[in-house]
Amino acid sequence: MTEGVLIHKKTEAGKGAGEMEEVTLIPKKAIDIKLEADVITPDSFAGKSAEEIGMLSIWQGPKTHPLSEFFDVIGNGGSSAAETLIRIKGDAKRVKRIGEGMSAGKIEIEGSAGMHVGTGMKGGEIVVYGDVDSWAGMEMLGGLLHIKGNAGDHVGCAYRGKWHGMKGGRIVIEGSARHQLGGGMDGGEILVEGNVESFCGIRQNGGLIVVNGGALRGVGAEMAGGTIVIGGKIERFSPGFEFVSMENKVTSGEVELIGEFKKFTGDYAISKRAKGALYVSADANPEL
Repeated sequence: MTEGVLIHKKTEAGKGAGEMEEVTLIPKKAIDIKLEADVITPDSFAGKSAEEIGMLSIWQGPKTHPLSEFFDVIGNGGSSAAETLIRIKGDAKRVKRIGEGMSAGKIEIEGSAGMHVGTGMKGGEIVVYGDVDSWAGMEMLGGLLHIKGNAGDHVGCAYRGKWHGMKGGRIVIEGSARHQLGGGMDGGEILVEGNVESFCGIRQNGGLIVVNGGALRGVGAEMAGGTIVIGGKIERFSPGFEFVSMENKVTSGEVELIGEFKKFTGDYAISKRAKGALYVSADANPEL
């Protein structure tokens, strides 16, 4: 971790792991036009045989195709979503909407994933061993989205034309993320080991964002509530924030953050009643 932000979970929630039936998807061929595959969820696979899963429809451009046209399907779904594990053995960076709206169970992607992975997910767990494209965890409500690599733009964001993004759950990014991480966020947690780019936490209303690395600019712009912690340097600090105090610990839900922080509140450029809390590494930002 960088610059002295240490994350401790104060309690560990039990998972109650039971036996899960595993469905393995193996890509058959290179994908040219991206697939819209929101059927790849434990909810959709539960109670189905491998043959029935292979007949589920996915979109490629204006046409629908059976899932089995692009993936070999091995194994049957569990009796419920919670008892179903989906393992994608290969790269899925041109497959969009994996895990959309899922309520339980688990998806493991042994490669990268396309846009909208985990969009609107309500529960369960998705683990991506590579990178993810934009809009990961968009408007997420619950569950865990764990990204081992880097993420694109708009992680945990509201969709275009909407004001409210992620409301619950947890997103963990072991690499870096790009622009507008947590835009419109109302609840839940986003933890980033690396760096972020512009407008992290834009229009944030609630929840927690922790970035162990640095940020370019616009952190917390138009923020009305919630908490952001930046462990590295902010290249261009948002002008609507006011210094409050020095802190050596930040506590939010089950997460406890240890380090030397400068606490700011804002964004007063938008509202004098704003209640957003922005904690910035003192060592990495001596000029603030």
